[in-house]
Amino acid sequence: MHEQVHVTVIIPAYNEEATIAGVVADFRGRAEVDQVLVVDNNCRDRTAELARAAGARVVSESQPGYGSALRAGMEAAPEGILVLTEADGSFRALDLPKFLAYLEPDTLVMGTRTTSQMVDQAANMRSLLRWGNVVVGKLVEACWYLSMEPRLTDVGCTYRALHKSTWKRIQPGVREAGPAFSPEMMCEALRQRIRVIEIPVHYFARMGGESKHSANYRKIARTALKMLRAILRKRLSIR
Repeated sequence: MHEQVHVTVIIPAYNEEATIAGVVADFRGRAEVDQVLVVDNNCRDRTAELARAAGARVVSESQPGYGSALRAGMEAAPEGILVLTEADGSFRALDLPKFLAYLEPDTLVMGTRTTSQMVDQAANMRSLLRWGNVVVGKLVEACWYLSMEPRLTDVGCTYRALHKSTWKRIQPGVREAGPAFSPEMMCEALRQRIRVIEIPVHYFARMGGESKHSANYRKIARTALKMLRAILRKRLSIR
């Protein structure tokens, strides 16, 4: 619990049996965390079983996609603070206090993986991926500069925190089922005049498996196009 507010860590998972127990244990080890909620997004392995054994609450979401899983997790979580992270171990609980320090009502606090001194050498954050996120982040800045003056360098970082009341405000305008959910959520927050604050976070190599969205240049390109379409749609206010 953080300042008498319930804290839920939400982890979307698709076939992450190699890493899920360690990630759950890492976040459950923080005194601020009241609940770790794992979303079983059609896992065909022991992810759900191992998550429960590690102490997580597990909910299921049949609609495939990263965005679908996160939406289900945020809907299932109790009132309070929601922290979104990954099941692969690339983000760690050691950065959690920074999110809580900056988080206020009507605020979305986002991590950025573009501070090279905080990125593990083995992490999947090659120069092209890092600078691609920076460029698209600056595009989002330009789109909402006059109204909100955001400072953004990473549209794809999934480590973020917000109050459930903030999620309820932006939820009607967030519809992406896949990785474009990340920038769409950011853009909808800006549309609703919710402050978006970026903080540097550590980014580690995956503890197992490979990324579903950025394992190779083909996947990176496909994900980038989906993100750009989502940003353009939000800027033109097309729901």
